[in-house]
Formats: sequence, structure tokens, C-alpha cells
Amino acid sequence: MAGLTSTPPAIVVLGPSALPTARRLQAALPSATIHALQGRATGDVAYSELASHLRELYSTGKPIVALCAAGIVIRCIAPMLANKGVEPPVLAVAEDGSAVVPLLGGLAGVNVLAREIARALDVAPAITTSGELRFGTCLLNPPSGYTLASLDEGKRFVSDLLAGASVRIDGDAPWLDAAHLPKDESARHAVRVTPRIVESGGSDLVIHPHAVVAAIDGPAETAAERVREAMGANGLAPVSLAALLAPIARIGETALEQAASELGAPLRFIDTGLGRTGMAEDRCANNDPAGTEMASTERALQLLHNALQSRHEQLTHTNGIALAVGAEPIDVGSLGQARGRLDVIGLGPGCAELMAPAARAALAEATDVLGYETYLRMAAPFGAHQRIHGSDNREELQRARHAFELASAGRRVAIVSSGDPGVFAMAAAVMEALDGAGDPRWTTVEIRVVPGISAAMATAAQAGAPLGHDFCVLSLSDNLKPWRVIENRLRHAVEADLVIAMYNPISRARPWQFDKALEIVRNCRRPDTRVVLGRDVGRPGAALVTTTLGELRSEQVDMRTTVIVGSTMTRAVARGDGGEWIYTPRWYED
Repeated sequence: MAGLTSTPPAIVVLGPSALPTARRLQAALPSATIHALQGRATGDVAYSELASHLRELYSTGKPIVALCAAGIVIRCIAPMLANKGVEPPVLAVAEDGSAVVPLLGGLAGVNVLAREIARALDVAPAITTSGELRFGTCLLNPPSGYTLASLDEGKRFVSDLLAGASVRIDGDAPWLDAAHLPKDESARHAVRVTPRIVESGGSDLVIHPHAVVAAIDGPAETAAERVREAMGANGLAPVSLAALLAPIARIGETALEQAASELGAPLRFIDTGLGRTGMAEDRCANNDPAGTEMASTERALQLLHNALQSRHEQLTHTNGIALAVGAEPIDVGSLGQARGRLDVIGLGPGCAELMAPAARAALAEATDVLGYETYLRMAAPFGAHQRIHGSDNREELQRARHAFELASAGRRVAIVSSGDPGVFAMAAAVMEALDGAGDPRWTTVEIRVVPGISAAMATAAQAGAPLGHDFCVLSLSDNLKPWRVIENRLRHAVEADLVIAMYNPISRARPWQFDKALEIVRNCRRPDTRVVLGRDVGRPGAALVTTTLGELRSEQVDMRTTVIVGSTMTRAVARGDGGEWIYTPRWYED
């Protein structure tokens, strides 16, 4: 559909009365998420303050469908308004679904989205854009795979048509077939769809399809410059570049990644059997520069041939660059494979508002999501295009290896952990799998560890600041280390007078270990030492208890409890509601 953004929208609700309409919209909009005001309604994502949440969504380019009065949305987003060319779609929808009002994002498909929402609600959208009302489409918002050459010239073009000028279509523009345009084959004004640089003369609307593919051989450091030179020599518009191709043996070259970023085009890799061309010993006799350049260009042409299979008109260029040009946008996904990516994501303690935006963004970008079933439920909802791979909590290494296999095939993979992935979680398992793999494909995978709020941090925040000075974090589970090691570390932590955060304190399989740990701590700490117990902090049914070391009993904890034992400096401060804050001063008295 022309102009409709591929980013799933956020359906924002203020209270429970809007939820029925929100769910109707979610059913009609694949991968849309419901964002609900915390304490008033329940959705996929919770937020605490409307204005700041709308501004955050807007700043990240997220389409917004707000189920509230248009004036509320306008006042919230007004401080963000600057560049009309980069704003995402923003709509206000009546809570009962009786009105759909597009507010912002005309060049990002807001009216297309408004019509889709209106169809789902069986109402008429309140579209006020003069060009769309007259012609039934936004001429300045071509579909995905096309780019407008000049917004300013486009505005003048639409203004001329609204003033009575007629238009002809030069090139393939199927999305305009149903538009109500004043067409005339002899018209002076034209919609010109071409990958080539053309002079509009002020009377043309020039639209460039992403129809050029560039194959690269030779040194990656000069790749961007050589591609620009090749396109310029053939009269091709820079925005027409759809993709860069390189041999699969060159996956992971930083300079190639930088060249693709500089050119604003995705980088794809083709398995041609060419090896690491341009990097290995030259195969031309006597290392003749002209022969080297010719061989490099021939290898780039072979790359194009293998990838495109003669679907495009081919143009050759020397200096290790070959270009293929077509009339329609190229399906980049059909060209070899991308460099795979593996994101190891920390979901935080379990509530949506404490999940880092970077974690949510990485989840949305993933093609495959792996994790323990409980954590996958925390990470939901997922898009229809995403594959979900659940497994048992004790299969960390198998999960990591599975993730590498998927990522090395070019997929974007996310492994989810609760809390922070680097604290007793999947980041270490991923590194361990990589360390013992011996598979060169795995080393080319892009790995990102996305941090999250750990259970110790979430519990401490609820209690006050018990981790305000030096502290350590220990797991009492002996599944992966002997109990004697745990005892030794715990004894040294107590002797060092560190605040101690204990994970996995007790289970049915080892009911005695927590009492043994308490015995070690009590040998050095006074009975009035402050203790914090946080169970399922950040999740439904969360509980926080403050007590003392002398009063603490093993029956008060389970595997889902984080135990924070204070140092000799940790103290309590009375709260106005009868409770107490626990904190450890930043200073220390010996």
C-alpha cells in the first residue's frame, strides 16, 4: 500500500473505556502494541505520564494512534514539531471509534493509515489534505522502494495541479493508476519515475526507484567513493542505490559496513566461491595495475550475475565496481544474505516501563526470538513475521548455539533474559558458546548485549538505597559451581563488610543451603543488620519486606526472591506511611 509506514504503530489509551476500540485496531494493524496508562488500564506496554510518553514515541519515529481528544495529542507533541519531512504518522481516534483524525505525518502515510483505521471502525476519516482530497492520493508520499527527488519542487508541482495543470506519467508508477489525476499525454507537467538524474525544470515530479545494485570488489576503505564515482559516471541518482553486494567471505569487514552506512544502503553478501577478493594475492600476471583493475571489475560483474540472474540491465564500470540498473525497486531480501545479528537482551525485572527502550527496539527488529518460556511471555507481544523459539530454563548453551546458527544464516536474532543479560544470564552463555564453537561463521555475527535492570537493582530501588556503597552479588545455586566455592566467597564478602545481594537463595532441590549461608553471615554480622527481601519485584504480585538478620528465616524466601543483606553501615529511616527506607551511606567509618 503506497505510503504506509512499515513500523507498527503504538495505540495509546488513557483508561479502560478505550480498550475495546484499541483491541479492534490491534486486530486490524499487524504487530501494533497497546500502550496503557499505568494504574488505569492494562496493555502491552505501560507508561506513567502521557506527554513524555508521546514525545518519546514521536522522537523515535513510532506511528502514534492516540485514543483521546485531538487537542490533548497536539499539546503533548507541540514541543517536538520541527521538520515536516521527518515526522511519523500521528492520529487521534475517539475512544468509541466514532472519529479518526490524522494530525501529522502526511509525508509518512498518515492518511493511508487513517483510511485503514477508518475501515476497521466503519467510519469516514477526517482527511483535510487538499491534494489527497482532490486526487485520492498523496503525490509527495510514494510507496516503499521509491524516494522523492525534491520535496520543495514536489510542493510546487502539486500546487500547479491544484491550480488546474494537467499531468502525464513517464515511467512505471502503478500506485497512481487509481488516482484521480488530470492526465494528458501532451501535458507539460510530468511524474517521472526513473533511477537516473534528471532536470525537472520546475514542472516535473521526479521519483527515484531504489533500482540500482552495486557489486564491490577491491579495498573496502575506498568502496563508498568508488560507488559514488560509478553512479555519477552513469548518471544515476544516489538515492536509487538499493543495495551493496560483496562476497560472503568478506562478512564482518568493518570498512565494508562503514561504506554501506555512508552510502545509506543495506549490505548483502553472496556466496560465489570467489574468496576474499581484493584482499588475497592478485591473480594477474606480473601484478599489472590495469590487469588487476580488470580482474577486480570482472569479479564484481560475476557477483552481480550470480545475485541478479540477468533481471536488470547491466552497466559495467572499472575500478572494482559493477552496477545493475532496473526500472523497478529491487527486492533486497532476494539478494544473498545480510550479516547476521545476535542481540542478547535484558528485559528488566518484568514490567514494561522498566524495560530499556533499546531492548524494546531490538525485540521489534528481530526475525527470531529465543528464550525461556516465562521470559518470552514477558517479552510479548510479537509480530506476525517473528519466529518464537521457546526452551527450558536449563538449556542456555543449546539456546545460544541455536541462536548462532540462525544468525550466521543472516537472520536478526534476539535472546531474552530477565533482569540484565550479563548477570547470571544469557550473555555469558552466548560468549561461552562462541568460545567453544570453532565455527568461523559464528565469529562474523554481529553481537550486541543490551543491558537491563537486574533483580538486585530493582529490589534496591524499591527499598531505598541499600546498595549505596560497595556491594557484591552472589548466586547461591551450586548447579554450575561447587558449594565450597560459594561458602568461600560468601565468607570473604562478609569479612570485607560488603553489602551482599543473593540470587537463587533456595529451592526444593537444595533447601539447606540458605540456612548454611545465613550461618556464615551471622558469624560476622550483628542480628540487627538490615535485610531486604524482594520477591517478583516489577511483576504482578510483587512483594517487598524489610527485616533484620536476626529475624530472617529461610521460609520467607524462595527461588524468586532476591535477598540483600546490609553491611555494618546499612541503616533504616522511617517513612511517613509507617514503613522504612533502607540505605547504605556513601561514606564509611572503620
